[in-house]
Amino acid sequence: MNSKTLVVNGVTAALYVAVSLVLLIFPPLAYSNIQFRIPEIFNHLVVFNKKYFFGIVVGVFLANIFSPTGVFDLIFGVGHSAISLGIVILLGKYIKNKIAHMIVNSLVFTCNMFIIAFELKIALDLPFFWSWLTTAAGEFAIMAIGIPIMYAMNKKVHFSKLI
Repeated sequence: MNSKTLVVNGVTAALYVAVSLVLLIFPPLAYSNIQFRIPEIFNHLVVFNKKYFFGIVVGVFLANIFSPTGVFDLIFGVGHSAISLGIVILLGKYIKNKIAHMIVNSLVFTCNMFIIAFELKIALDLPFFWSWLTTAAGEFAIMAIGIPIMYAMNKKVHFSKLI
């Protein structure tokens, strides 16, 4: 990994954590079975360049240190992000349209929220299917809102060339 990629991934991780920490005012919005985790919008960065993978995963790990579910979120939350990002990167070989790729990205992250529902079942004894439904709904909402935001930002910033 060259120094430019390392720096951009460090900034990406820092931004993910900073936005997550703002949500600590309302921890249920970031860490419970009804989640609206705003920094999940950063997951769309891998659509523009797969090298953002590490910055996002490190950001999720660092943000999850503050999770009330402790080590469970470090394992399942980071695992969810790494698995979902990996799937999206692989699908990127076949999906060339950025908006379509971000839609698929949103669907992959949404469907894979069963991992977080499983975590919440183990850690907090919350009902699995209800948690899957509610976390998936929140994830889909944030990721869908992120599509036009990230698409517009890319026109000005050119995410693929930053890293």
